[in-house]
Amino acid sequence: MKFKFNLKREIKIGAAIIVVLLFIGFTERKQAHVPINEITIRLENTEGNHFMEESDIAELMDVNIGNLKGADLDAVNLKAIEQKIKHNPFVEDADLYSDLKGNVIARVSLRRPVARIVRHDGPDGYIAEDGTLMPVSDKFTARVVLLSGPYVRQLLQQQNMRDTQTGEQLMELISRIRRDEFWNAQIAQLDIDGKAKITFFPQVGDERIEFGKPDEQEVKLRKLKIFYKEILPRVGWNKYARVNLEYAGQIIAE
Repeated sequence: MKFKFNLKREIKIGAAIIVVLLFIGFTERKQAHVPINEITIRLENTEGNHFMEESDIAELMDVNIGNLKGADLDAVNLKAIEQKIKHNPFVEDADLYSDLKGNVIARVSLRRPVARIVRHDGPDGYIAEDGTLMPVSDKFTARVVLLSGPYVRQLLQQQNMRDTQTGEQLMELISRIRRDEFWNAQIAQLDIDGKAKITFFPQVGDERIEFGKPDEQEVKLRKLKIFYKEILPRVGWNKYARVNLEYAGQIIAE
């Protein structure tokens, strides 16, 4: 196919492109010198999760220039403020952006706790859904399964539970407990000794449930459910003081 060159048409197209580029440049310069008008903070993943409030995010956004409201957009590094918010241990993700009217919008998603680490010789901590270790907060106490025992000291030295094989297995076990309505209601605490062997403490009943290391979880939990559904109803909830699930094909109760 032959292409016929048309000088007049090419000049018009070139002029149109120049106008568009000038308009974009003018708009960017105009936006840069627009003072910040309103600051809107949108918190996500907050249902039953109140470690942070909008006022906490607003305090994090006040970086080096005093109050952001009224400042020129070109004097504010939104990406730097966004990164500061992201570094907060309670924050899973953050996104800051502005519109042509000078409004700044901050969308912040909070981490959700799934377990609490408790110890007598130091501060407690929370474990988030993604495995991140978080500090406790004086604003909110989450009702989650408790982790205790000598091994939790090692967990608190990690930034994320999933950094080690044992931590990954513990996250899987916590997830199994949370997903199952019966276990979520029944298992209150996981005590972990120095060799990563776990003992369950239930909400109902006085028995110690020796789960062992966090492996073969499906098999062990199946055996424990047989114990709760078929054995305890016949002999009574306070009949046994110790239940061991570590041995293949057996439930040892004393």
